[in-house]
Amino acid sequence: MAKQAKILLVDDDADLLRLLSLRMKSAGYQISTAANGREALSQLAVEHPALVVTDLKMDEMDGMALLDAIRRDYPTLPVIILTAHGSIPDALLAANQGVFAFLTKPFDGKELMAEVERAFQLTAAAPQGKHGKEAAGWERILTRSAKMQALLDQARLVAAADASVFIHGASGTGKELLAQAIHQASPRHDRPFVAVNCGAFPEQLLESELFGHKKGAFTGAASNHVGLFQAADGGTLFLDEIGDMPLALQVKLLRALQERQIRPVGATETIPVDVRVISASHRDLEREMAERRFRDDLYYRLCVVTLELPALAERAEDIPLLAEHFLREAATRNRKDVRGIAPEAMELLVTAPWPGNVRQLANVIEQAVVLSTTPRIGAPLIRHALRDRDGEVVPLADAKGRFEMNYLIQLMRMTRGNVSQAAQLAQRNRTEFYRLLRRYHLDPATFKEGEEENPET
Repeated sequence: MAKQAKILLVDDDADLLRLLSLRMKSAGYQISTAANGREALSQLAVEHPALVVTDLKMDEMDGMALLDAIRRDYPTLPVIILTAHGSIPDALLAANQGVFAFLTKPFDGKELMAEVERAFQLTAAAPQGKHGKEAAGWERILTRSAKMQALLDQARLVAAADASVFIHGASGTGKELLAQAIHQASPRHDRPFVAVNCGAFPEQLLESELFGHKKGAFTGAASNHVGLFQAADGGTLFLDEIGDMPLALQVKLLRALQERQIRPVGATETIPVDVRVISASHRDLEREMAERRFRDDLYYRLCVVTLELPALAERAEDIPLLAEHFLREAATRNRKDVRGIAPEAMELLVTAPWPGNVRQLANVIEQAVVLSTTPRIGAPLIRHALRDRDGEVVPLADAKGRFEMNYLIQLMRMTRGNVSQAAQLAQRNRTEFYRLLRRYHLDPATFKEGEEENPET
């Protein structure tokens, strides 16, 4: 039984809602409630429940409209509909729209709980690991985004099966992290997860990496080499940037997947292997097929299930969550006393285009942490990190801000944090000088020992 799973109950009958809540809480579930469909949609984006139980007839937005919205935005989320107006047309319509179960009021409490249990068992809506804890791996993917949550719901379903999975997403969106989470939640979790970037090797070397080679198979093959297929035996092989694999090697990969055996380079005998393949690419493989750069038969072998990872700009609500996470990690790694991000700096992060996605965000935060001289990262450091690319023209306001910040830092270092002396050198009164320091989140106490590194570098 999937205890501690979240269930959203939706009903405009407050008494029934209270009764259902008590019954399901006593069964060990976490419960949130909504009085109508619109309220339920708001709750979905925040609570991310594993199951929805909703009344059919409600004001504002009824159960069928809610079901339609859920199927559009959360396609794998199971929904149980309750109604006092049970009819064959309603049931048929609900079934066509993908309702998990349809119960008529007054319903038997045991029957409802049985359907709830069945929903979790059959849909893997709340996968549990050992000791009732959620399977390892998902907790590393931080999100508040409805789009990401829908993707993770699909990934949880895929993880329980053994089908090949293709993850499509731009560079830096976290394709390998998602692949690792799927592996950790799969029956193969106690076997190896082996990753290889297919675009990082020339063809002959990639063939040797995947299938291994015999001693003397080619110049430089001084000993036998076990390939990644064998290394991943019983587990998962992650083929990153599969769209960059040469056509000739695609044929050999297809044969290995079809026959479940590989032949090392220079060998005459085949070796049986048992691996689940998860592949990924930033390329559109359907377009690659149309342009004859990717084999149709390999595509259909690899892309049994396709997961689309959204770009970071499409999940802007996740940026504060990710930024704070990367800040804590970077501060610990670099032994810096940096504990927060100023509101103006966070606004810059949320509105940035992020062509490099989550990886770029992590790099920007790391740079800001390393260069920070205060416990709080201000907007100038974020501007500096965001525009820190070769050949990019800096807007005048940004250039002025960077100069002003560095000028103040130099003054404070020269005077070892003496504000009166620094203000005098800058030919500004103390009040104005303090205002400038606050604008750039510079704390005079930081400079009293003169030990911080220069953030200009």
